[in-house]
Amino acid sequence: MLLSKYMLSHTSVDGKPKMVNIGEKPVTQRFARARAIVALSEDIVRMLEEQGEQELLTAKGAVFQTAILAGIMAAKATDELIPLCHRLPLEHCHIAIALHKRTELHIECTVSTTAKTGVEMEALVGASIAALTVYDMCKSLSHNIIIREIMLLEKYGGKSDVQQDQALD
Repeated sequence: MLLSKYMLSHTSVDGKPKMVNIGEKPVTQRFARARAIVALSEDIVRMLEEQGEQELLTAKGAVFQTAILAGIMAAKATDELIPLCHRLPLEHCHIAIALHKRTELHIECTVSTTAKTGVEMEALVGASIAALTVYDMCKSLSHNIIIREIMLLEKYGGKSDVQQDQALD
């Protein structure tokens, strides 16, 4: 295998998966925020408008409240879902769901902890699973639902900070 300055942190010199050793890293306050966008069909938007835009009730129950719980639970279980992620004791996890441009839901997951490694994967997993939960709970109304633009908006507390100019409107 050709060695490169672009070696991945989760790959050994011989190209095999490895867990990153965080033993020597300092404990710092870690924070991350991620977003998923869910494009809704006109049928679902009309139903949401008729119900008052605070909560969407379907045969499966309260969509947003269920998505919030699913997102938080997923963020807490990130190490069980993604190989080689370290188990982190989350100190805070918040899911916000807002209607945007009439036909889109913006789902943001904000996570923080005090640890030796960052929480961006927890934020991304939380936003992703909340979006998938919205899809699952609304698919009986329409399959014309698109999940897109799952992205890290910001993170800090580690070796490198990230700040995207894509905050929830």
